[in-house]
Amino acid sequence: MNPNKKTGKVILAGAGPGDPELITLKAIRYLQEADVIITDRLVSETILEEFTRKDALILHAGKQRGKGASTTQATINELIIEYALQGNLVVRLKGGDVSFFSNILDELQALTQHQIAYEIVPGVTAASGAAAYAGIPLTARGYSAGVRFLTYYKEEIWDGKYWKELSQTNDTLVFYMSCGTLEMLVARLLEHGIGTDKHLAVVEQATTPQQNVYSCNIHDYFRQNGGYTYVSPSLVIIGKCAVLHEKFQWIPNNKSKKNYFKPVSKNMDVAERA
Repeated sequence: MNPNKKTGKVILAGAGPGDPELITLKAIRYLQEADVIITDRLVSETILEEFTRKDALILHAGKQRGKGASTTQATINELIIEYALQGNLVVRLKGGDVSFFSNILDELQALTQHQIAYEIVPGVTAASGAAAYAGIPLTARGYSAGVRFLTYYKEEIWDGKYWKELSQTNDTLVFYMSCGTLEMLVARLLEHGIGTDKHLAVVEQATTPQQNVYSCNIHDYFRQNGGYTYVSPSLVIIGKCAVLHEKFQWIPNNKSKKNYFKPVSKNMDVAERA
């Protein structure tokens, strides 16, 4: 710990989607300098073992949907502020990129409220990592001219007009945190007339040694994959370009259900923060 009473600084950094070699040089530099690292669950243990100081305090503040052991965002905010006000360089390390479906807004609001200096260091987001490691160019010429990043982790209140638009667009649709509701998602798209030229790919534990890709025409999804449970994290790609996985797959499926990322085990308590 830094005993200096001067307020420290917080680095909000992305660690990439899994493969530790996808982290940026800037994020590594800050990890090597950091007094405190507050890390999400979806960060490779290799990064924490190889790129941090031996005397750095590493706090696992993981979240996992449906798990009571998840650390609340309020607790994470408190940790960031507490250690920064002690004069430490704090790295808040998130899986993927910090700006894609993370709670960075809550953390930025807390930092500005306490007048704590910060930097935002981008990372490789799950969408680009999963697509690349599955051999799916998201904006391949003739297949798609745009990409939409979405989430459907609960049954969203989207009206029929929006579902129709999603079903008819030629943009590639990338869904984060949506495998738990995937059957509802597919059913809505089918109900609203998604074309037979659209394919679906689920990239399970993308860019890790446990990566698996499940690909089919979206109209065949229930026949081929109905009722299947995917290992977290998994990312869903829907569109014409998803069919390209079958031609350009360059990593064989692992065919294992082993978790690459450790599940959340328990809430962080005061003793761990001392």
